[in-house]
Amino acid sequence: MKLTINKGELQTGLSRLQGIVEKRNSMPILANVLMSASNKGKEGEQLQLAATDLEVGIQSSHEAKVTTAGGVTVSAKKLFEIVRELPDEDIHLEATANGYLNIKCARSNFTLAGTSTEEYPTLPNFTPGKTASVEAAVLSLMIERTMYAASVDETRYNLNGVYLEVLDQPGRIRMVATDGHRLATVDRTLSEDPLGLENGVIIPRKGLGELKKLVDEDDADQIDLAFEGNNGLARKGKVTLVMRLIEGEFPNYSQVLPKKIERNVVIPGEDLIRALRRVALLSSERSKAVKLEFTDGRLTISSSNPDLGDAREELDIDFAGDEITIGFNAKYLLDALSTLKAKEVRFGLQNELAPAQFVPTDDDDTLAVVMPMRV
Repeated sequence: MKLTINKGELQTGLSRLQGIVEKRNSMPILANVLMSASNKGKEGEQLQLAATDLEVGIQSSHEAKVTTAGGVTVSAKKLFEIVRELPDEDIHLEATANGYLNIKCARSNFTLAGTSTEEYPTLPNFTPGKTASVEAAVLSLMIERTMYAASVDETRYNLNGVYLEVLDQPGRIRMVATDGHRLATVDRTLSEDPLGLENGVIIPRKGLGELKKLVDEDDADQIDLAFEGNNGLARKGKVTLVMRLIEGEFPNYSQVLPKKIERNVVIPGEDLIRALRRVALLSSERSKAVKLEFTDGRLTISSSNPDLGDAREELDIDFAGDEITIGFNAKYLLDALSTLKAKEVRFGLQNELAPAQFVPTDDDDTLAVVMPMRV
C-alpha cells in the first residue's frame, strides 16, 4: 500500500473510529484500524478506513492518490494522535512488507508497527435493499432527549439501549428509554415511512452514541437508516455505521406513563436547573435527594445532609390549591431538564407517590418522567 492523502480528510476519518476501537486486551487487534487502499473499480482511487468491536462497526471511504493498492492494520489511537499533530500538508502513507506503516508529512517521519489485514476480524456484512432517509437534526434531537435515560445495568440488557418503534400514524416514530427510575420519550414525523420497524428495535447505547456523533457532523443533512433482523445500519455519504441490535423484549413502558395529571405547573427551565444544582450541593452523597414543596405561588427546593448541613431555595411559580411535597433524586431531575433545554417546562404532578412528568412548553411530543422517592 502506498498513497498520498489530505491531512484533514485522514484526521476526520480516524477521529470517527476512536469511540469504537476496543481498548480491552481480550483481542488486541480490535484496537487497530483496518486501512485498505484501492486504485481500481467504480470508486476510483481511495483509502478505506474501518474499525469494529464486533458489536458496532464503522467504515468510510476517502479520496486519495493511490500509487500501490494494499492494506495494513495499525493502532487507531496512535495513528490518530500522530496525524493530529502533523502540519497541514498532504500525508504520504506506505505499508512495508513486514507490516509496518511509514508516515511522512513535510519534514516529519514516523514508522508505526502494524499487522496484516488477514488477522483483522470480518466486519459486519449488512447490505439492506432499501433504506429510509431521516433528517440528521431530527435524529440528533431524538437521541439526545432519550439516551440519558437508558440503563447502564448490564444485568438488564434489554434496557441498555433506546427502543425505536413506528406509531399508528403514517411516518410517525418514537424513541423510548428507561432505567426503571426515569423514562424519556420523543415522537417525530418522518417524510417517509421507516423500514424494518414493524415490531420495534432496541438500539444499543454504544451504537446510538456513535450515531449521534455521525448526525452531528457539520456536513450531516440526511441519514439513511435501515433495520433488518438483528442488525441496524446508518449511512451518511461515504460513511457507513453498522451495529448489532439488542435482542430481547422492551418492557411495556406505557404502564409507567402518568395516567392522570392533577396539576400542571409551568416553570422557567433554566431557573429550575440552577436552583436544583445549588440545593443538590448539600444533598446526600448516596441518594442525591431533594425535596420540592409546592405551595401558593411558590416552589421551595430543599436538601439536608447530617454531615454537611442544609440548603433551601425558593422560586415564584403560578401554583394554587392544596400543597404538594415530593422528593426526587436531583441527578435524575437535572439529567431530564438539561437535555430538554426548554425555556419553560410543564411540571405535571399527581400526588406525592406518583411519577412526575416534564414536557417542554414548545414541544408536546417530548416527555420526561421521573419516579419520586421518600425523603
